[in-house]
Amino acid sequence: MAYCDVVGHEAVKGATVDLKTDASDRRSTGSPDSEALPLVVAGLSHAFGERQALDDVSFELNRGDRTMLLGLNGAGKTTLFSLITRLYNHRGGSIRIFGWEIKQKPSEALARLGVVFQLPTLDPDLSVTQNLSYHAALHGLPPREAAVRIRREIERVGLTDRMHEKARTLSGGQRRRVEIARALIHRPKMLLLDEPTVGLDIASRQFLLDHVRMLCREEGLAALWATHLIDEVDSAARVIVLHRGGILAQGPVPDVIRQANAASIREAFDKLTGGRSE
Repeated sequence: MAYCDVVGHEAVKGATVDLKTDASDRRSTGSPDSEALPLVVAGLSHAFGERQALDDVSFELNRGDRTMLLGLNGAGKTTLFSLITRLYNHRGGSIRIFGWEIKQKPSEALARLGVVFQLPTLDPDLSVTQNLSYHAALHGLPPREAAVRIRREIERVGLTDRMHEKARTLSGGQRRRVEIARALIHRPKMLLLDEPTVGLDIASRQFLLDHVRMLCREEGLAALWATHLIDEVDSAARVIVLHRGGILAQGPVPDVIRQANAASIREAFDKLTGGRSE
């Protein structure tokens, strides 16, 4: 089962979830959504046997934040995302999405989350519309409402003329656009993107960066974007430097540069990690 399907199933299973309402409108007694931060990770640790993948990781995301999770390959970025999406169960620490502890209330937490993972997750033999319709069904959206949302998101990523074509006919960049559109169908308030530009050409990569910037700026979406590419980190973003499973620095990019006594985020990253930037 694909990552997005795992998230979808967790978000909609269980009789306590009203499948006919927007994910952003779902409320249970005592829900702290209106006041809670999009994401609070506290004291999170995870190991695979004797290998410590994450060690006491803590950070927060605010509404409208565009946060770049910057780390070399093997730093622990994908492990962190797998814990946030509950693909793995965390044993140490806590993860709260809009106030919901993901281990205790997975359906409530994951219903508010959109995910674009590094590995492709579209069914190549389904059309663009069919791929998005399946995702909408997982989140309990009525077909008529789903169709409206699908058209809107596909228009926003510039692929209206490809809606009825099979996913296998699209370029890598176009498939990524569809995956971002799909992640937004249920109107989440937070978006996770794990190395979303890997293998893409310059134009496709720039489109994704600009699109996510727009979503954060104009719609208040909180985004956590994992990358090992330093040139994806601009001065207007926040950054979390993850190295060997631990956080070395975090905050607005200018603050991290200043704290590292560096002239650029590349130099700051090199100083913090021992000079192994990519």
